[in-house]
Amino acid sequence: MADTDIESSNLPPEVLVTQIENTRADLARTIDEIADRVSPGNVARRTADRVKTRISQIDPLVGGAVALAVVSVTCFVIWRRLRK
Repeated sequence: MADTDIESSNLPPEVLVTQIENTRADLARTIDEIADRVSPGNVARRTADRVKTRISQIDPLVGGAVALAVVSVTCFVIWRRLRK
């Protein structure tokens, strides 16, 4: 929330204008940060980076076993369809 000063009416106009300009600049920065966070391109890039990080942490033997299982199941499904 914004800070409200009861005594702000006693401030000179130059000080008030400066405070308003600072508040506008802060709001503009905040809006830019929010827009950057929710940008579809940035969200996709961050998600891809997370996936790449997780994949790089997988043990190569486990990854190979999973890949072999996927290929085996795919071949089995294709074989069954061709057999019918």
